[in-house]
Amino acid sequence: MATANSTTPKQQAHELIDMLPDGVSWQELAYRLEVRADIEEGLADVKAGRVLTTAELRRDLGLPE
Repeated sequence: MATANSTTPKQQAHELIDMLPDGVSWQELAYRLEVRADIEEGLADVKAGRVLTTAELRRDLGLPE
């Protein structure tokens, strides 16, 4: 699948749909699109520096390191 920088979300959705088998259910299609959207959101967070180290997260949650 092409990278997010070279294609639009609509084009990426078409590519994802084309890779799925013909008998895919609406639920599976929706799930795959949602997973892809979540991955893209996570990658954008990383690129923007909106991340925590494991130690920072454990501290924020009050968990032992």
